[in-house]
Amino acid sequence: MTDPIADLLTRIRNALHAHHETVRIPASKLKVAIVDLLNKNGFIKGWRLLEKEVQSEIEVDLRYIKDGGPAIRGLKRVSKPGCRIYSKAKEIRPVLGGRGVAIYSTPSGVLVGEEAQKKGVGGEFLCRIW
Repeated sequence: MTDPIADLLTRIRNALHAHHETVRIPASKLKVAIVDLLNKNGFIKGWRLLEKEVQSEIEVDLRYIKDGGPAIRGLKRVSKPGCRIYSKAKEIRPVLGGRGVAIYSTPSGVLVGEEAQKKGVGGEFLCRIW
């Protein structure tokens, strides 16, 4: 697989469109960090790491709002393996006027845009979620 982050976002997007309660994703440290940020920002109900001998998995509990629609309205991969996008701390902008989050891979770890800006670090602009 050439782009595991795009795979993560696509699996979540497809599960939301099919109205699944949970989705399983092959685990990696970066994916765990992204899913943890989604949980902290209220886009998903929760997640857990399922340890296996060959390939661990992340089980994500998807969140839906009162009208039955998904809490996540959109996911977009920004930096791709063929075209990496980097941003300085001063260049970080809010997503949809603060209704979404931008996720960055920084020297301080994987952070949402607001946290990266407060810490004064930039990094690779991984994705937008709203």
